[in-house]
Amino acid sequence: MSNIGTYFEIPVSDLERATKFYSFVFGCNFSREVIHGNEMAFFPFHKGNSGITGALAKGEIYKPSIAGTLIYLTTSCIDETLKKVIEVGGEILFPKTPVPGIGFVAEFKDCEGNRVA
Repeated sequence: MSNIGTYFEIPVSDLERATKFYSFVFGCNFSREVIHGNEMAFFPFHKGNSGITGALAKGEIYKPSIAGTLIYLTTSCIDETLKKVIEVGGEILFPKTPVPGIGFVAEFKDCEGNRVA
């Protein structure tokens, strides 16, 4: 069986603001498309690497929320990532905490009001 995760979408109200936020924090570029009337900015996908990809999604059905599904994103340096989150107006919700045998975890509120780990 395959792992259950395939793809994710992070709801946004302002796609320009959100792409600038995530580009700065994670150092990635986005490709954009309109799908079923919704504006999408896709995170990069690197074939052959582990993990899934997703998009920032703007549309009538997308409502940013701190109480919704929690997405965990990968970073090579959690300290640097959290520093950048603060620099661009995000907020740390759960500080860097060790997860034995795995690494570290933290949660932040993005520029759109979403809780992301």
